[in-house]
Amino acid sequence: MSNRADDAAVATSLDGCDVRMVDPERVAMVRAAMPGGEVVEDLVEVFSLLADPGRVRIITALLEGGEMCVCDLAAACASRESAVSHALRLLRANRVVTVRRTGRMAYYRLADSHVRLLLDLALTHFGHEDAQTARKGPPDPEAR
Repeated sequence: MSNRADDAAVATSLDGCDVRMVDPERVAMVRAAMPGGEVVEDLVEVFSLLADPGRVRIITALLEGGEMCVCDLAAACASRESAVSHALRLLRANRVVTVRRTGRMAYYRLADSHVRLLLDLALTHFGHEDAQTARKGPPDPEAR
């Protein structure tokens, strides 16, 4: 029977490094390629926009339906118009969608193809994982 203190010591030693750097050249190359703080903050902002199920549904609806008004987006996403309108304001403020006004109607569309690329890549990634899981079967709970 193992001692919890021994288990914790083994886990800590496996998770840590005995030296500060093993491959200084690789570390220098990665640090040189690392985006600056402002770019990282912008990336966080974009990915946080995609972290809300309602906004993902709206973006998906715009990907599939093209330009749409708030009421059509709300119907397509099975959501309230006020919730869709609020999400669209946030997406517009972050330049993810643009608006075209015709009288009292506002029609929204994706600002550019970059959002489509992000969403398509994520969907492909999850489809790839689903296909791998189907081939392998469910994870073995005893494998831990």
